[in-house]
This record gives sequence, C-alpha cells and structure tokens, in this order.
Amino acid sequence: MEKEYVMQIAQTIREQLLSLNPAPVIMSWGIEEFAATTYRGLPALRIKVNGRLHTGYVIVALNGSDYYEVYLQKGMKVECINGEVCFDEL
Repeated sequence: MEKEYVMQIAQTIREQLLSLNPAPVIMSWGIEEFAATTYRGLPALRIKVNGRLHTGYVIVALNGSDYYEVYLQKGMKVECINGEVCFDEL
C-alpha cells in the first residue's frame, strides 16, 4: 500500500473526528498523538488516548466497503468494537 494513500486516509479520518465532535469531547479523550499506519492491511489512523474508559490506542481503519473499523488496543490485546462505522458516527 502506498505511503501517500495511507497518509491521505489518516488525514481524512483525523479531520472527520475533529470536525464532527464537540471540543470538550475531544479534550476528554486525552489525545497524545495521531499516527498514520496500516492495520490488517487497511489504511488507518492510530490515536494514543488517556481517557476515563480507555487508555491505550484507538485504531480507526478504512475497510473496502467505505466503512470504518474501530479497534481498541491496550498492550498486546486488541478488540474490535465496531466493524461498520460511517464517517458521521465517528
């Protein structure tokens, strides 16, 4: 997968997250970093968070059906919390 494509998808996910959620909600996540990556062969955005309900990484990956898959990662444990998320549900 081309690096430029992964960067473009990650930037789009980041913009959607930040524009569709109220600032206090974003602040409550305790975001420390955003990183473009691939996960399970899909372009993704990995977010390091320090929130009340989850501390670790949130991975938002774009699948082939134009839906997002959302994973929570803490240490080596990864859990898919939703496999079909529309952009306006992020």
